Amino acid sequence: MEGTLKCSANYVPLTPISFLERSAIVYRDRVSIVYGNVKFTWRETFERCIKLASALNHLGISRGDVVAALAPNIPAMYELHFAVPMAGAVLCTLNIRHNSAMVSALLKHSEAKVIFIDYQFLDIAKEALKILSKKNTRLPHLVLISDSYHSCPGTSEILEYESLLATGRPDFPVIRPNDEFDPISLNYTSGTTSSPKGVVYSHRGAYLNSLAAVLLNEMLSMPVYLWTVPMFHCNGWCLTWAVAAQGGTNVCLRSVTAKGIFDSISRHHVTHMGGAPTVLNMIINAPVSEKMSLPGKVSVMTGGAPPPSHVLSKMEELGFNVTHSYGLTETYGPGTVCTWKPEWNSLPPDERAKIKARQGLHHLGMEEIDIMDPVTMKSVPADAKTIGEVMFRGNTVMNGYLKDVKATEDAFKGGWLRSGDLGIKHPDGYIELKDRSKDIIISGGENISTIEVESVIFCHPAIFEAAVVGRPDDYWGETPCAFVKLKDGCNASADEIIKYCRDRLPHYMAPQTVVFEDLPKTSTGKTQKYVLRQKAKAMGSLSRKSKL
Repeated sequence: MEGTLKCSANYVPLTPISFLERSAIVYRDRVSIVYGNVKFTWRETFERCIKLASALNHLGISRGDVVAALAPNIPAMYELHFAVPMAGAVLCTLNIRHNSAMVSALLKHSEAKVIFIDYQFLDIAKEALKILSKKNTRLPHLVLISDSYHSCPGTSEILEYESLLATGRPDFPVIRPNDEFDPISLNYTSGTTSSPKGVVYSHRGAYLNSLAAVLLNEMLSMPVYLWTVPMFHCNGWCLTWAVAAQGGTNVCLRSVTAKGIFDSISRHHVTHMGGAPTVLNMIINAPVSEKMSLPGKVSVMTGGAPPPSHVLSKMEELGFNVTHSYGLTETYGPGTVCTWKPEWNSLPPDERAKIKARQGLHHLGMEEIDIMDPVTMKSVPADAKTIGEVMFRGNTVMNGYLKDVKATEDAFKGGWLRSGDLGIKHPDGYIELKDRSKDIIISGGENISTIEVESVIFCHPAIFEAAVVGRPDDYWGETPCAFVKLKDGCNASADEIIKYCRDRLPHYMAPQTVVFEDLPKTSTGKTQKYVLRQKAKAMGSLSRKSKL
């Protein structure tokens, strides 16, 4: 319109860096980070991040360079989420469960110029650099994150985190993004279906998803957030930046255990935390000696895999308020939220848990989510039974896959992000996942949702974990094969579990095979079904005489 002007007065590229700058003033003397006996205030965290950004600049890091990190949920990992973008660089947080070969491959692919290594993973990093050196690849600077409680022999010549930080200038001018679409981080997918791909996040997307995370977690100012979600996974579902926006306290945990969770909640009066259903499962099955009464209501955001309704019910009994969110690495983590409605409070506990297990609708940072026919791109009817592919569209969808134009174009084909997840739409508009497109079992022409079968198995009192995949069958094509882990001290036979399922499901959906073993997992708690599919395939076909 005539008389308007776009200029620096009314347009500034969005970036989460501004969250830290504001909190350093508003919440300057409030505790920002707690880790054992280590504590920092927001003013101190800001000053440390500025100096670290300056030190990175002195190391030769400039706009657009990639800086990698291989570390658990410790203060340094949190500081890197601000210091690296303040230096104009792109943060690449690596999965701490990767072996040296994978770390080497990702360092080469990302072209990281610096890698920060926690002392616990130093040997993996050294071996990764050795592999890189044999490929005539330029080696990144290695910075060791040490721990005052653990000595690291033979590391005197390695640059150390605190020593590097001390060289930085406190007056270093922050290098802000020229464009809010500029990259802020690089996240490699967890590899549940194939080799990891490098997902590029923008400053704009990170900013918006962080604020969305504040809203869907119902975070007031100064929350106390317990870090049970890996910061390397989708930048901690963007809560690294979200907690700063609200001037909260980050309670860091090097490793996640039920005892550590209950102790931290009791000691620090934790208000919020997050975790995959595996973390929830750990909490509800904790020994009585480790469980404690909660000092107040603890809000938990779960995602990463559909939570069994049984697990949600048990969490509520313990006093946790669980919010179910769903998303992908490609959507900065959470993309939906199952917003609770008061009229559901009067429903029986089982019914409430089933509703809460739905994926819901897009959060306020995402523009749109739909269940569509992947060929015609038409929405499926909201009849709670027609299956289609989950599609996303909005500002909190990734920029694309690093160095993989074809994969980016395929993911965005038709103007939507194709998730690869299959689901249905309920009459109220809420969506519910039924399976990954690769996980659906087709038996005798019938589609079987492994999520549905798993939810029934989970209700068996002896079951601790369960995953269902298809096993080849000469007659039916494939039949459900359940991999289960029993609770400590519990017993159950394969026949008993199969009968339990046949009593509660159509017979064709009940497992024909039950295998007792630990389930292979990604570091974010997702079961690696491709590993289980390979095992089921190796078992060979079931007899033609198998009855459904």
